[in-house]
Amino acid sequence: MIKNCALLLLLCLALAVGPVRADERPIVVELFTSEGCSSCPPADALLAELALRPDVLALSFHVDYWDRLGWKDPYSSRAATDRQNRYGKLFALPAVYTPQIVVDGKWEAVGSDRGDVERALDLARRDRPEMLITLALEHGQARIKLGPSGVAAASVLLVGFDRRHVTAVKRGENSGRTLAHVDVVRGLEEIARPGGDEIMAAIPWRCDRIAAVAQASDGRVLGAAVLDAEPL
Repeated sequence: MIKNCALLLLLCLALAVGPVRADERPIVVELFTSEGCSSCPPADALLAELALRPDVLALSFHVDYWDRLGWKDPYSSRAATDRQNRYGKLFALPAVYTPQIVVDGKWEAVGSDRGDVERALDLARRDRPEMLITLALEHGQARIKLGPSGVAAASVLLVGFDRRHVTAVKRGENSGRTLAHVDVVRGLEEIARPGGDEIMAAIPWRCDRIAAVAQASDGRVLGAAVLDAEPL
């Protein structure tokens, strides 16, 4: 009886999450965060939970505008700040902030607000553009193929990220804390505005994983693919 109840519970949980088709692209969840921000660790923890879901591609972008306030985040970059500023304009926000989560380039929420983030994910599941994108890694290069739908309207981003980093923070708002991060972006490059259906691009970073993301000019994610990086 107990065994049957356990199996029923697992089935209910699976139905609640919903099945993920093998050909269904992941929802891209971008967290803009900083080790210098005391409000960010709960958002980092939420992203770590979301990263375990098979239908989510989690990306942690560490912005650099906190670096002058007591602690220089070792994973921060100007590219992360520039990307967040672009979203700020697309969403007509009065100012950018941390922690912020952007879901599929179309919805944004406070990164630690589980309810708002889950609502954004729900909307993304119902309205998920399906532009076919495939990614292969060959001798330090990424080969990206795009399906015919929406190719001309999409830019293609190559993203390199690491699965996990842990930092003992010595100064700033999180001084004395040990912070853990998942799927930390180490490199971001717009590689083409494609006229054809195939792109080759060198991978300039050492990282754990590589993602290719097709994105429309209004920010909407159209397609995404991800692979483990080639062994060194």
